[in-house]
Amino acid sequence: MKKIIIIGATSGIGRGLAEVYSQEDYLIGITGRRENLLEEVCARDKDKLFYQVCDITDTQATISSLETLTQKMGGMDILIICAGTGELNPELSYQLEEPTLLTNVIGFTNIADWGFRYFEQQKSGHLVTISSVGGTRGSGIAPAYNASKAYQINYMEGLRQKATKSPYSIYTTDIRPGFVDTAMAKGEGLFWVTPVDKAVKQIKKAISKKKKVAFISKRWRYVTILFRLLPSAIYCRM
Repeated sequence: MKKIIIIGATSGIGRGLAEVYSQEDYLIGITGRRENLLEEVCARDKDKLFYQVCDITDTQATISSLETLTQKMGGMDILIICAGTGELNPELSYQLEEPTLLTNVIGFTNIADWGFRYFEQQKSGHLVTISSVGGTRGSGIAPAYNASKAYQINYMEGLRQKATKSPYSIYTTDIRPGFVDTAMAKGEGLFWVTPVDKAVKQIKKAISKKKKVAFISKRWRYVTILFRLLPSAIYCRM
């Protein structure tokens, strides 16, 4: 029975993945800040679902919690980092930017490094991150969020290179959603908003195929290609 740990599983994509995987032959460990919601998810099947309360901005406590969780489960084969945050911040309030950086950059890096080292010691494993198509270009209304997702995309490419050169069976998957119908989807005029259940299904499929990069939904691949090709003079006027 494979063992999966999902970081940030109290709502949205993380919770959806925990619920879907629990219907199959997996042991699932979940983390999040809200214990009542973690208990709610684990109530579906207490023999297969385990949890640890965890705020990933507390780096030392996070590693301790993950070590406890892996011991409870008897190991880990797949680590999925879903935890993330971000606010629209056209006024550039640092009070809004700081939590985004602490979560999406510092917290993410701490967990990704821990997971990769764990898989190196185990000589196998699969590291998955939920980044975003927002990481393709900068954003004047959400600068920290887009920059933090660009960081995650770049960092995962670095780990993918490291895994490719490794003698071990270590895989990495960078999941890049567009707009998904969760609390993270903010702003007016959103388009191509993917329902959570559809996004979860596509993400699970990408993980099973060990895709290096997957866009959710697939049409967002073409949007990112267009965004990359746009000259800065045009993009900055959009």
